[in-house]
This record gives sequence, C-alpha cells and structure tokens, in this order.
Amino acid sequence: MLDICLLGTGGMMPLPKRFLTSLAARCNGTTILIDCGEGTQIAMAKKGLSANPIGIMCFTHYHADHISGLPGMLLNMANSERTEDVLMIGPKGLERVVNSLRVIAKELPFKIKFHELSSPEERIEIPGGYIQAFKVNHNVVCYGYSIVLERKGRFDAEAAKSLGIPLQYWNRLQHGQTISEGDTVYTPDMVMGPERKGIKVTYATDTRPTESIIRNAEDADIFICEGMYGEDEKLDSAKSKKHMTFREAAELAAKAHPKEMWLTHYSPALINPEPFMKMVRGIFPNAHAARDGRSVELMFEDEEQ
Repeated sequence: MLDICLLGTGGMMPLPKRFLTSLAARCNGTTILIDCGEGTQIAMAKKGLSANPIGIMCFTHYHADHISGLPGMLLNMANSERTEDVLMIGPKGLERVVNSLRVIAKELPFKIKFHELSSPEERIEIPGGYIQAFKVNHNVVCYGYSIVLERKGRFDAEAAKSLGIPLQYWNRLQHGQTISEGDTVYTPDMVMGPERKGIKVTYATDTRPTESIIRNAEDADIFICEGMYGEDEKLDSAKSKKHMTFREAAELAAKAHPKEMWLTHYSPALINPEPFMKMVRGIFPNAHAARDGRSVELMFEDEEQ
C-alpha cells in the first residue's frame, strides 16, 4: 500500500490558498517527502501528517520554492522526537546546500545521510521497493522521481511439497534466500510464481518535456507533472524558463500511458486551472488539475476491494 498526498501545487511563491509544490508518500511506516518549499509544514499539519516518520527526503533541484522550507521541517522533525537517520537524495551539491540551510537548524537528534545524484538515472533501494531518480531539463540540474513498490510472486505450497522442500525452509525461500542442505540446493524460483504488478508513482516538475519523463512514467499508477502555464500562447515563455504548458504535460501522459495524471506547480498568475482541463482531457482523458491536499491510497491489485 502507498499513500500519496500532494501537499502543495504552487510554483515560484506560495499563495494564500496554494502552498508550494511538495509530495508526501507513506509506505511501510516511512514517509518519503519530495521537495520542501515554504509552507510545507503547514500543508502537512492541515492533512494531519506528522513530521516524525519522514525518513527520506528527495529534492528535484535547489531553487528556493523547492527547498526553502527545509530548516523548519528539520526542527519540526526534531521536536517530534525523531532519532532515526534521515536519507536525503538530490543533485550534486546536496550536502553543501543542506548544511548551509542548517545554520539555523544546527542541533538535531538524528543523523542525515546524503545521496548525491550524478548519473542520468539512479536507483535507490528502499524497503519493499526503490526510488528511481531521472534527470530532466530545467535551467539548473533537476531530477524527477518514481517511487516503486514491488510485488513478489505468490508462494506455491504445492510445488514446495512436490519437491520435498522441508517446511522450515519455506519462509526463507519466500524472502529470497537460497538454501543449501548437503548436496541439495533450494532456490526461490523453485517455489515462487511470477512477479505481480507493483505500484508506481512518478513525479516530474520544473522541466521541459523529455524522453526520460515518458520512459519513467510509463504505466505509472499516477503521473504527477508540472503544468506551469494553461495558455498555449505562453509556450515561448515555457521554453525560455524551462517549464511546461498544460498541453505539453498532457502529450507526455498520452505517450507514457499512466492510469491517471495530476497537474501541479502552477504559475502564481494561474489562479484557476479548470478552464484549461477540457483541452487537456481531449489529449489524455484521465487528467486532474490537482489542488493542495489531493490524496489517494494505492493498493496492490490483488488487495483492492
């Protein structure tokens, strides 16, 4: 199960009714936070989310609207009595940027571990799955992220019985262990069915359209994509500032085939995105102009009611 909450949907600056873009994903007792702009603490509080479980923080890039809320969030985590290590993931320079911001958040009861991205694509293992980072195209180095929960195949008890595998080895085989007993070797593939469909959420913001986005958002359960400008006539501005229009985001979704797309990271001048959604849905029908706090609970297919 993966709980997704788009905490804020604004770009550049927070507005009275729109926080800056940030995403909280909860799975296996840990919260993954992608970006932490000004106001993220308030957005979490409005959704009843605690800062204590934040174990992983991913940053797309280091423009202020994506990271300026970090010092306060770290202090909030400290005040919530978090003591476990926190993993931070982001483009090269992450440790320098974070330590600069920590001038006003020096004393923390937990350690920060840094994973600086240097390759066009990198996979970071997490319990039950992985985070896939992929480079996008902004006016500074910027990455998108997919959060993927994997789903192992079903354990085939009948196969285990027919092969004469002792019962005490079944659990270990289910967890991927290979077992040697004298000259006999038992491997997981002997008793595990084919891998089942997992869960994938892809997040890409502050970028021009790229093939890396299409590739990484392919067949995602949710594709969260920036839509800085609703108007087609602002395409030149989108190109010069390395952002996207609604139409361009919809065209990416049409090529990547996710189950649904949420638009986010709106220009402060775009007060109401809904008038542009008829055009967007004409290109990709299952599209939503997300508002702050949009949430969903994603279940594995065989667990859905």
